[in-house]
Amino acid sequence: MAKGAIIVGAGPVGLLLAGELRLGGADVVVYDRLPAPSGESRGLGFTSRTAEVFDQRGLLERLGDIRWGKQGHYGGVRIDFSLLEESHFGVMGLAQSATEQMLGDWVAELGVEVRRGHELTALRETAEGVVLGFQGPDGYTEDTAAYVVGCDGGRSTVRTLAGIAFPGDEATRGLYLADVVGADLRMRPIGERIPGGGMVLSVTLEPGVDRIVIHEPGLRPQHGEGELAFSEVADAWQRLTGEDIHHASASWMCALTNATGLAEQYRKGRVLLAGDAAHDHAPLGAQGVSVGLQDAANLGWKLAAVLGGRAPESLLDTYHSERHPVGEQLMRDVHSMSLLYLSGEEMEPLRAVVRELVQLPDAARRLAGRVSGLHIRYDVGDGAHPFLGLRLAPHRAVERADGTRVRVAELLHAARGVLITTGADPAAAATAARWADRVDTVTGSWADQEADHADAPAALLVRPDGHIAWAAPDGGDLEAALTRWFGAPAAA
Repeated sequence: MAKGAIIVGAGPVGLLLAGELRLGGADVVVYDRLPAPSGESRGLGFTSRTAEVFDQRGLLERLGDIRWGKQGHYGGVRIDFSLLEESHFGVMGLAQSATEQMLGDWVAELGVEVRRGHELTALRETAEGVVLGFQGPDGYTEDTAAYVVGCDGGRSTVRTLAGIAFPGDEATRGLYLADVVGADLRMRPIGERIPGGGMVLSVTLEPGVDRIVIHEPGLRPQHGEGELAFSEVADAWQRLTGEDIHHASASWMCALTNATGLAEQYRKGRVLLAGDAAHDHAPLGAQGVSVGLQDAANLGWKLAAVLGGRAPESLLDTYHSERHPVGEQLMRDVHSMSLLYLSGEEMEPLRAVVRELVQLPDAARRLAGRVSGLHIRYDVGDGAHPFLGLRLAPHRAVERADGTRVRVAELLHAARGVLITTGADPAAAATAARWADRVDTVTGSWADQEADHADAPAALLVRPDGHIAWAAPDGGDLEAALTRWFGAPAAA
């Protein structure tokens, strides 16, 4: 019998998606071309919305002591989060390899098999599923699943074999990334511009190890994998900063460009894309892996519901309709930040204007929300309630009738829908009871200060990804919302 889903790519996005599918009861296996995790870390942390995604599954605490960024920026222009009523702090200085290790341990506990050393070479779709061919340790093998998800990076083989177009912009700039051992550099956490259009960034990862990023005007990296020499990195660093790091060494390094690409389709039949396979760009603002992990959070529960027969196949179309606009916005922001961040003195008048604007709370909130992901709103249907489509902050708490308090994040650990009701809407719980096999009902009152606001909802239907699908009053029809997002009821 064909598996429910095959995921190609065992990076953070593929692993989170695998865990989401298993929580939803789906059969899933992950393939990766590398024989073992690379240990490389292009990303050093993630945005606040991504931290919430982990919190919703009880995963944030598994990362141990983490460091929260107290200042944000948009293309190098600082944003003072203290101007905002809600925390937009992201996680800083956490190696992507550590996040990947945590997720790998989690999916192993859930019983997900990760098959390494298997390179995808063939893909064909049939009426019943997708047949994939892999070149692995024992030669060529094939595997079949109802759906395949490409989480295999910017040069996605899944995307190429499926014939999904990936339009974007050619490279005009180059960057070097390196983890330097023995240089003992001072911190430049959001980067420093160098006269003439250069930029250098340095962050201490651990005692004696610094992550550096170098942008030098005219740099056009043409290196193949493994071809970059540390002397080239050290030469560029010295030209821009005057600091000699040739005595040090690099534990990892790579050459990147600012080329971009955005898949025209996040879903094509039984093939879906997530992460860099769907949207690829230069690593500016720690957004790449964060947006990819949010892709996985959006797709996982939907695909699991379709595979489990609890929802129609059309639910998968909402993955593209909700996440592709996020990818389009990401491309616009990356281009904007690249111009602000990496251009020369000719851009300084615009930087000055942006610095003035971010002193205004509304402007700061808008830009911070775009970078953090907290302001994403999905089209969830008819209704006038201002909360519809937004995420429900996981730190919000509900006080039950017995006086116990539970955070929204804890209510979402099982990756099920949640209906939160107060005494103001007693009929909602009775309606949701018909979906009790996939939606939990919690009755109580809002325990935090926000409950005193005039727009505090009498009831909320929260999807497994934390976004609000229905609210009372004025949030539309509850039964219609339950059917749209969770399928036909199992009980009469």
